[in-house]
Amino acid sequence: MELAYNYLIHILSAFAMLAFFVAIYFKVTPFDEMALIRDGNLAPALSFGGAMTGFSLTLASSIMHNPTWLTFLIWAASGMAVQLVAYILTSRMLPHMNEALQEDNIAMGTLMGAISVSVGVINAGCMS
Repeated sequence: MELAYNYLIHILSAFAMLAFFVAIYFKVTPFDEMALIRDGNLAPALSFGGAMTGFSLTLASSIMHNPTWLTFLIWAASGMAVQLVAYILTSRMLPHMNEALQEDNIAMGTLMGAISVSVGVINAGCMS
């Protein structure tokens, strides 16, 4: 019974953290990413998908390597901060990145997605 409880609390918490990350990510991006995706733009979908995947890797590592629910939450929150800071720093290093994503520049969307996944992999590795 305790195993089922632990599973349930971790998966619900992880999905809640992912939803919270998505909400913050949409606030950080200076354009309506979801509207662009709904209109069929691939570049923002690649960028956003990479950000979600990168953060999900961090969540998974935090679940696997932290013995308590509270430490999982703390490390997951720090992983969220790292992922968001990486986006902000990248947008400063690539000054026309946001415009390129809005213009559906697939190369830029792929680069942003790859950066986000890379940050997530490194972040997850640091938690192990």
